[in-house]
Amino acid sequence: MDESDKLFILWTNADILTSDKMVLMYATNSMLSRWWKEVTVIIWGATAKLVAENSMIQEKIEIAAHAGVHFSACKACADQLGVTDILSGFGIDVAYWGEGLTDILKGKDKLITI
Repeated sequence: MDESDKLFILWTNADILTSDKMVLMYATNSMLSRWWKEVTVIIWGATAKLVAENSMIQEKIEIAAHAGVHFSACKACADQLGVTDILSGFGIDVAYWGEGLTDILKGKDKLITI
């Protein structure tokens, strides 16, 4: 796969409008419109709590996942916020992301930070 066809979205902003109208909208439409071959949303910080507690955001994640968007959450953040099991229960991959994010930043993959 051409690296230019792989997008990561680092989602740290727990504002519900930004989450709905940018992160989840763009990720979903990126896959439906084939703008990218792969889209991975990295749930980091306060967004882990938002995802665990907000049913509308959970529904939008389910729609995005159905469109082919991959979701992964920072395990350290999820553990500290007490939401690891909830996120895992939604089918979200929960993993340590420090090294992976560093690799993305040092590499050629595309990254949007919100």
